[in-house]
Amino acid sequence: MLESFIVPLLAATVQSGTPILYATLGEILTEKGGILNLGVEGIMSMAAFVAFVVSLTTGNAWLGFLCGGLAGSVMAMLHGIVCITCLGNQVVSGLALTILGVGLCNFLGTPYIGMAIEGFDKFSVPFLSSIPYLGDIFFKQDALVYVSFIIPVLFMLFMNRTSIGLAITAVGEKPAAAAAVGLKAIRLRWIALLGGGFLIGLGGAYLSLAYTHLWANGLSGGRGWIAVALVIFAFWRPGRAVFGAYLFGGVMAFQLRLQAVGTHIPSSLLLMLPYVLTIVVLIFSAVRGRSGNAPAHLGINIEPEG
Repeated sequence: MLESFIVPLLAATVQSGTPILYATLGEILTEKGGILNLGVEGIMSMAAFVAFVVSLTTGNAWLGFLCGGLAGSVMAMLHGIVCITCLGNQVVSGLALTILGVGLCNFLGTPYIGMAIEGFDKFSVPFLSSIPYLGDIFFKQDALVYVSFIIPVLFMLFMNRTSIGLAITAVGEKPAAAAAVGLKAIRLRWIALLGGGFLIGLGGAYLSLAYTHLWANGLSGGRGWIAVALVIFAFWRPGRAVFGAYLFGGVMAFQLRLQAVGTHIPSSLLLMLPYVLTIVVLIFSAVRGRSGNAPAHLGINIEPEG
């Protein structure tokens, strides 16, 4: 039972949770700078498409992965033009970004439906993959999963140990006070937004390059909305984001396996499981009263400098 079902399920959990982890960390970075971005779903969708097309055209999966991240930054830049430059409503702009990203990639991606790419294949890490159980779960994955093991650590070091990371946090909390000590609040918001968009884009790129190895419309499948909810569940902490991403990844992997082995439960109900869990997570966070951990200036525009 352990080796035939549990271990493969946990290995699939890590893979399923990886794109959500990238996206959640990107949204945490964005919100730490005071910008609320509800366009995560659209960013992931567009990044997945760009990464797929670049990889298909060039045959270079790493280049596709990088371009997926850059596509995420470009999409986030549109949000920044509306909210940072033009002082538009952040909620409305984010929702519009989701509609734009999902609709545009579905339109442009129609000719590519069903096409496959080589992408990133799984491989075993020497020595580590031979560790009983843990080796099969964590060290027989693709390269982008291994990268995702490092990014949360680098993210925490960046936010807590570097001057730019601390300045971004300050701007998200009290931009007026940050500006008073000489910090460029607008510039730091742009850094948080574009950097967060890049990470979100990497999550989208993972879906087409490693998770499916093909293009299909609706590839993001609501993962962007799950990432937005996970930011609240994680209380804006990257360590909790790792746990939350794998929790949701486990639910997704579990419902897919139930469908594969055959069950009397309707497939539509199984597909609901990740989103039911999303609602439960939000209720849990509200009951705990931890929404107060949000950056104090989250979602509030600031006047241009100068």
